[in-house]
Amino acid sequence: MVGNSSRMLSLLSLLQTRRDWPGPLLADRLGVTARTVRRDVDRLRELGYSVVATRGPEGGYRLAPGTDLPPLLFDDEQAVAIAVALLGVTASGVDLDEAASRALATVRQVMPSRLRHRVDGIRFTAPPPVDPVDPAVLEVVSAATRDARVLRFRYDRVAVPGADPAPGDETAGTTAVPSAGDLPAPPRRVEPHGVVLRGGRWYLLAWDLDRDDWRVFRLDRVHPRSPGGAPFARRPLPGPDAAAVVAARAKGSADADRWPCEGVVDLELPPGEVAPWVADGLLEARGEHRSRLTIGSWSWAGVLAAALRFDAPFTVVGPPELRSAAEAAAARLRGGSA
Repeated sequence: MVGNSSRMLSLLSLLQTRRDWPGPLLADRLGVTARTVRRDVDRLRELGYSVVATRGPEGGYRLAPGTDLPPLLFDDEQAVAIAVALLGVTASGVDLDEAASRALATVRQVMPSRLRHRVDGIRFTAPPPVDPVDPAVLEVVSAATRDARVLRFRYDRVAVPGADPAPGDETAGTTAVPSAGDLPAPPRRVEPHGVVLRGGRWYLLAWDLDRDDWRVFRLDRVHPRSPGGAPFARRPLPGPDAAAVVAARAKGSADADRWPCEGVVDLELPPGEVAPWVADGLLEARGEHRSRLTIGSWSWAGVLAAALRFDAPFTVVGPPELRSAAEAAAARLRGGSA
């Protein structure tokens, strides 16, 4: 037998197809008894749908005026989830703001008044996207990844003016703008293995067929050519999953999600003052007014800079490379102030 939720959705769909439905006919269409139809109607009314009983020899039901849009059944948590998802589209990095606003307005109209009230109470400001991605690009790349088909695309090797190149990007650090006489770069041919959202940007992890190696591409720079390339056999990823590989490349590592340089310092600060600024570091309390912090960066100078930003006395615990970096920095500072 069809479950209660599915049956009520079918009941609502039937009620919108004609003005009046005799009770026995509804029961026959749903494959239940007239008593079950009456119980389902009562449940719909509890959910906020206005179902009017009609008089007559057999009795019947109709939807009240204003309920002729396709009905939807949501519980409270689902309604909140939809509102949060659509209101937060800006932060997703996909250029769908206007479409999300229309979608939320459409879904809101077909919700019962009780749920509309809850949805209307959810308002927040999402951060703007770093580099918005064309939804058509996301769709093409995601489909090629899902179907395991070779993807061909033109890749912008220069970011949009003012954009911040992300570490781990296949062209991070590229600053030279091609001259007018330069030949266009040949299209990239890749086997897409994963689409990842990280830090407000969308990335594609793919096996580059021309470079015979794994590469990470930013989707805001990808311009797909004809979709539906040749199928390929998926390769083992150089990490547990695509997100972990992209995170590792962002930290300058080939496979492990960790910084190439990691150091340990003891800060003369209470742990409570350090905790809000640890980011992906590791904090350990060493007493009421002392904190041990494990931090990483692309270089030992970067690790040292992360410790200095707390503007408090600290002791280098290790490794020796960090001590050497601290001594070299101190020597440079002493020389510069002499």
